[in-house]
Amino acid sequence: MSEQTGGTRPDQARDEPAAGEPVTRVFGIRHHGPGSARSLAQALEEFRPDTILIEGPADADPLVGFVAADTMSPPVALLAYVPDSPARAAFWPFAVFSPEWQAMRYGVDNGVPVRFCDLPATNVLAIEDDTRVDRTDPLAALASAAGFDDAERWWDAVVESVPDTAAFDAITEAMAALREDAPGGGLAAGTDSNDPETPTRRDEPATPISSDQPAAHTEADDRATSTDPLTSSDRESVESAGLEHLLPETTRAGPLVVDEHTLRREAYMRQTMRQVLKGGARRVAVVCGAWHAPALVGPLGPAAPDMRLLKGLPKTKAALTWVPWTHSRLASGSGYGAGVTSPGWYHHLFTETERPVARWLTKVAGVLRAHDLPVSSAHIIESVRLADTLAALRGRPLAGLSEVTEAVRSVMCGGDETMLRLVVDELVVGETLGAVPENTPTVPLAADLRARIKTLRLKQEALVRTVDLDLRKERDVERSHLLHRLRLLGIEWGTPTVGEVRSTGTFRETWSLRWEPEFEVRIVEAAVWGTTLRTAAEAKILDTASRDGVSVTELADALETALLADLGGATDGLIARLEAAAALDHDVTHLLGALPGLTRTLRYGDVRGTDTKALEHVADGLLVRICAGLPGAVTGLDTDAAEALRRQIDAAHTAVSTRDDTRSTTEWLTTLHRIADRDDVHGAIGGRAVRLLCDAERIDDADSARRLSAALSVGNTPAAKAAWIDGFLGGRGLLLVHDRDLLRRIDDWLRDLPEDQFVATLPLLRRTFGSFESGERRAIGQALRDTGPTPAVAANASAVDPVRGQLALRAAAAILGAAG
Repeated sequence: MSEQTGGTRPDQARDEPAAGEPVTRVFGIRHHGPGSARSLAQALEEFRPDTILIEGPADADPLVGFVAADTMSPPVALLAYVPDSPARAAFWPFAVFSPEWQAMRYGVDNGVPVRFCDLPATNVLAIEDDTRVDRTDPLAALASAAGFDDAERWWDAVVESVPDTAAFDAITEAMAALREDAPGGGLAAGTDSNDPETPTRRDEPATPISSDQPAAHTEADDRATSTDPLTSSDRESVESAGLEHLLPETTRAGPLVVDEHTLRREAYMRQTMRQVLKGGARRVAVVCGAWHAPALVGPLGPAAPDMRLLKGLPKTKAALTWVPWTHSRLASGSGYGAGVTSPGWYHHLFTETERPVARWLTKVAGVLRAHDLPVSSAHIIESVRLADTLAALRGRPLAGLSEVTEAVRSVMCGGDETMLRLVVDELVVGETLGAVPENTPTVPLAADLRARIKTLRLKQEALVRTVDLDLRKERDVERSHLLHRLRLLGIEWGTPTVGEVRSTGTFRETWSLRWEPEFEVRIVEAAVWGTTLRTAAEAKILDTASRDGVSVTELADALETALLADLGGATDGLIARLEAAAALDHDVTHLLGALPGLTRTLRYGDVRGTDTKALEHVADGLLVRICAGLPGAVTGLDTDAAEALRRQIDAAHTAVSTRDDTRSTTEWLTTLHRIADRDDVHGAIGGRAVRLLCDAERIDDADSARRLSAALSVGNTPAAKAAWIDGFLGGRGLLLVHDRDLLRRIDDWLRDLPEDQFVATLPLLRRTFGSFESGERRAIGQALRDTGPTPAVAANASAVDPVRGQLALRAAAAILGAAG
């Protein structure tokens, strides 16, 4: 904590100011640090400021008031975006243990004005090619100087475990020592790769962290260089800051770099400080990243240099709001440049002040028990003892995350890293999702989504949750419509599980729900299509369908989606577009690809109470064109093309059978019969046509046996024979188990093959039989063992043998007489 007054020399920063002079104190904090947050809250109570300045976009000041709302629950983030180009956006995240959040809470609770003092979002979003460069984390430099290979562990040991307002002065002086020799540095500028006030940039819809974020400092970076970043004067400053016991003989941190972007930011902060002092503030608290604190303490000096540095900054329009955030997005593993490795642990440290270690290990036990792992109260007791013992051996006042984790690994997990990973994912990092008030400024589409979520009693959660919907219930139908509309708009809150509706029936849908913070930006992007979810989804699907080059299959899928999402305003336009495209498309494979989706649409429409008369007309016209063109499209195909067409024929056959329309079924089976009767059809298609006709009882067993014999005749090549069998049997292993005559015919054919033809045919047949289930293959083998050779039948087997007949009659008479 550093204090400045007008005309005060830097070496007198902590002296009491003259009576009547304004006082400014700079609190250099670590973002998302619970120790910093607790120390800051205590320091603000002691200082009693009348104005608080916090690093963050200066144009977000009107949003500070929402912090006081009962429904505002961190983690949350400030979202800034360009209204005309929402993909250009930036986030400023805050957790309950973030010092900036505690500063805002102090301000709103005590009626103290709170302002943000960093570059406005209008400038941040306009800067596309700034001068930011890769640089080393200054905290990593101090940690390395202290003999720690991990900056997180060092900060946790020095600050988080021992919160103290005096730490602000020590950290500021240490940072000043580091900045003195940094290229482009000094007390006038700096940069912090561990700083989230350099906001999380988002230039692509699917990526919330852009490439202009500072690269995370790693242990590999430490090992790659052996230069000592601390000069003798640096060491003296660090020692004077009370950190001399942490200095080793050598350090391994890379050189620190100051870039122009940070110079501009710090110039803007100083300008804001001048403005509030000029406005009459007498006690100003400035909350900023520790790396920037040295640039803000002492006399502010003339404004002209800062004005020159800020002159000509690009600007753009920007809209700002609050959005929910998650702990996992605060983790450094997510790519967040100012992330911490253990947001869940830090949240626990800040909220659980009484016996935090014991309470944490109790939570760990709960997580492991939830995964059916045997953990008792004795495990908790022994884990607490081990963690405290490790802390004492290492000279720490309180067990930190490293000690607690080692205790969990040894006592509760028995050294199993897989079990420990559960604890890390669910507790150390965590997936807590924040909440914002309903009246937070937002686009109309987001407001409509919030209203629908509330009406349908859905809950936005960061963890995956499975939801089963019964489409016979009105509310579940509405939920289904909502999730399908969101997917259509590119907001994948819900994902249909594998094998849900299409395999288990039309009355049920199963969804996996998980809310991601990035969806807030995608909602803003989707707002260009409309002000409500229905109108936006209808506009987008019609726009997609009207583009050049859209295939019949894609239009059929779009029509299916429109029905699932209940987009009645788009249905007529999609049907008209589909009819026009089908009339002009001469590729039978395209029409075949569209038929299953269209049939599913008819099927779902019946369940959801949708009028399907127009769809029936389209489906009938599509089937007529398929039946007319398919017999001519099955000739002259190579193996790959034939197999692809066979899959489409299977899907179309299932679709026609599902629809259960007599006229359509008759027309389709007649077409299959025409294909089965041709001699110039690839075996994979010809065999499958025969199989489908047998299943539909349009070909009897004798006819299918004759066709099989013809396919296996001498005139065909072994490859053609194998392809026909593959088409006839593919995926139907039980057929051979129950039809012993068919099994005998194929077995006899294989036995009679010459060796060279057998070797050539074997790979093809292995693929066919490999598609059978393992149980089917075992049953086929057993059937072959049981069948054996067929015994010969004597020519006079039907004649009567008188001699044997006489013997049988005498035996019967003797038995009857004895009985009498």
